[in-house]
Amino acid sequence: MVKPYKNSSKSKKEQVTSMFDAIANNYDSLNRVISLGIDKSWRRKLVAMVQKHKGQDIVDIATGTGDLALALSTIPSAKITGVDIAVEMLEIGKQKVKQQKRSDQIKMIVGDAENIPLESASADTVTVAFGVRNFGSLEKGLSEILRILKPGGHVFVLETSVPKNFFLRFGYKIYSSLFLPLIGRLFSSDKNAYSYLSDSAAAFPHGEVFNNKLKNIGFVEVNHYPQTFGVVTIYQGKKK
Repeated sequence: MVKPYKNSSKSKKEQVTSMFDAIANNYDSLNRVISLGIDKSWRRKLVAMVQKHKGQDIVDIATGTGDLALALSTIPSAKITGVDIAVEMLEIGKQKVKQQKRSDQIKMIVGDAENIPLESASADTVTVAFGVRNFGSLEKGLSEILRILKPGGHVFVLETSVPKNFFLRFGYKIYSSLFLPLIGRLFSSDKNAYSYLSDSAAAFPHGEVFNNKLKNIGFVEVNHYPQTFGVVTIYQGKKK
């Protein structure tokens, strides 16, 4: 299991929470630099997929500073609940929601992805952007998502992946293992954070492997859609 702080005895969940609280103030700006701004287009694609299913009650797990929740609020009549365990990230998200005058559509609550503080069968759609690899237990988090979805509801997961093409994969590994941690060390207050994000991205079970995890939890109609040469992937599943 990849953890942010290799010399710490704390659980992955505790370490991830502390890490994101530590980097909250620089998180958005560093994300734009690291993704070269392409992360916005990935979220737009996910929002377009969500909109096709016309679900009004949306839960955004690992909502962080609220980028995806705000993007989802462009869907007419959508009501979004953003859930995150990192309080400092949430506070920034709440400020952004207020600044963009989306408080009537978006509420943000502190919550653990492995014990989501929402009723069973209460969500039409659940989204997670760059969050599932940070779950303390991937299986518990996915099971909780299944629990809170209504029958017929959908989950959409946007997560890092590794390109299949040899040359693209080589370039991606150089970028993620050298450039990403360097940017983190130069501009982040937590020197371990961006090394962890790189390591966890490389270790994440992407593609068909993650599809199978969704199926094993109980999701049906599972598909995945690689984006930008496969550096990220959008996964989709449905609750029976």
